[in-house]
Amino acid sequence: MTPDTTTTAAPGTSRPTRARVRFNPFTEAFRRDPYPSYRQLREERPVHRTLGMWVITRHADVEAVLRDRSFSAGLIPQLVSDQASRLGQDTMGRIERLGRKSLVFTDNPDHARLRGLVNRVFTAQETAALGSRVADTADRLLQRAWDDGGMDAIADLAAPLPVMVMCDWMALPEQLREHVAQWTHDIRFLLEPGLMKAADFTRVREAVDTFANALEEVLAERRARPGADLISRLLATRTAGGDRLSEEELVFVCIMCFVAGNETTKSLIGNGLLAQLTHSDQADRLHRAPHLAGNAVHEALRYDSPLQLTKRLATRDVEVGTELIREGDQVLLCLGSANRDPAVFDRPDAFDIDRDAGRHLAFGHGMHGCLGGMLAELQARIAFARLYRRVERLELQPGELQWQDHSFIVRGLKSLPVAVRGPR
Repeated sequence: MTPDTTTTAAPGTSRPTRARVRFNPFTEAFRRDPYPSYRQLREERPVHRTLGMWVITRHADVEAVLRDRSFSAGLIPQLVSDQASRLGQDTMGRIERLGRKSLVFTDNPDHARLRGLVNRVFTAQETAALGSRVADTADRLLQRAWDDGGMDAIADLAAPLPVMVMCDWMALPEQLREHVAQWTHDIRFLLEPGLMKAADFTRVREAVDTFANALEEVLAERRARPGADLISRLLATRTAGGDRLSEEELVFVCIMCFVAGNETTKSLIGNGLLAQLTHSDQADRLHRAPHLAGNAVHEALRYDSPLQLTKRLATRDVEVGTELIREGDQVLLCLGSANRDPAVFDRPDAFDIDRDAGRHLAFGHGMHGCLGGMLAELQARIAFARLYRRVERLELQPGELQWQDHSFIVRGLKSLPVAVRGPR
């Protein structure tokens, strides 16, 4: 596969010259495998302007922008508002407030305040305490696969696991749990407003309102009868000065726990399992040493990043690479490309669970590093360990893999059919 190019003639001749490569994520070939395109971009045009924005592909440049707080993360809410205006959607309601009050889209000082409150609950200790809950849930899901002789590893494991774990952590009522996955899928369209049509805005607005109203009822119940769940912990969180999350802020934190976490965790598990199934030497290594499941997760994050792209807005003139990015310019950071940069990772196109993949940027970097990254890693690590500690082996079923096409920023499979082989 080669990236999108336009052939031109050399000056004074009719002989065509090799065109300058440019980023084009809209092709089926790119969806199947974006990495050859990323490689050529890193080598020939690591920072270039196309599609109305700057596209950045090298690890050093991507990391520098993520670290630079003058690049704003608040671009998406404005793009949502602009797209709504273009489509005649004048009534934004909670959608606009969700965008402007969410950790994912805020800059300082709002971001520092929200993060300071939420970080008191999303700690390494709190996350580790979920281990037994994650293991029990993974075991229940996997046992069905073993009983049936196989599964769709996306529909039967990777997709339900993060939803079930988060619902359990929040102790959501049973009558809500069956709706959460669909509400989350609808609301995640806000992350890519350029893809939204008028009908999408209607569906997202309804999903946000319904989800928020349901959570407000849960909040009222937890105030009266607090427990050890995530919502009760967030309600009880205070700073030394007495600051706390407002009710709407807390509702939005809960919604974004699902929106920002489910799709990426699902894709991490799916992409990581695919890498193992297509690299038999690495699968054998993990079978012999299931304690390396954590290494396998870090390498999966680097090798086939669930979140491939993220956007920023320049708030000042700044030079990146050899290009001058002006105040007000949009910047697209290719995390998937940065994680295959040979300047940082030896043999970057090889899947190797023994490598040190600690410098991957799959969860971002700096103050907007993924809040739920530790939980995503925990779930993937336990899922891989539970799979590879068994004597039976998983085998990829024949057929062409289908990559999801409802998102450009997230890379994940629609399905991953596998069979269980060996003693049962």
